[in-house]
Amino acid sequence: MLQTELLLREFVTHDVQRYILSKPEGYSFTPGQALDLAIDDPEWRDQGRPFTLTNRVDDRVLELMIKSYGSHDGVTQHLAQAQPGQKLLVSEPFDSFNYDGPGWFIAAGAGITPFLAIIRDLADRGQLDGQKLIYSNKTAGDIIQQRELEAAFGENAHFVCTREQSPLCTHFGHVDDTFLREHVRDLSEEFYVCGPPAFTD
Repeated sequence: MLQTELLLREFVTHDVQRYILSKPEGYSFTPGQALDLAIDDPEWRDQGRPFTLTNRVDDRVLELMIKSYGSHDGVTQHLAQAQPGQKLLVSEPFDSFNYDGPGWFIAAGAGITPFLAIIRDLADRGQLDGQKLIYSNKTAGDIIQQRELEAAFGENAHFVCTREQSPLCTHFGHVDDTFLREHVRDLSEEFYVCGPPAFTD
């Protein structure tokens, strides 16, 4: 594990925070890769958890977006209270999602985070045209990086809210068989799916 330091922590939604970490010298990754993150403290060093990197590969820092779960006293809860200067440990990057060509990004909740670095990389290279996003959340307040995703996908961004109707949500209901049959026409495209088990099933 490599030592790093928390530089910034800020909320992006009510329960998801953005963590900016110093980048260890020579550290490199490809969009879609993840790392194990641990708090550099005797009680927590062996409690590493996997998180996907969300920043661009040539950024001078590392960025993670992590959801905190208030129901249990775990790593994410302690991270949610960490202050700038906190020493952390990161592993070398490992594969989480590989980009294999144009298609659909289908995510629920924090399941969007593995796709952010890929989407940002494709947008920077002008390769998002025609690609599509379906992003499901409970409410509009749960949507991570909505403005960025709207700018990236334009009219091909579908924001689904399951528990409220909102002008910020393009659809109300669930991403189910009926919804997919209505919107997906070409099954030969690539499909990138991430979310809770019930959603991916």
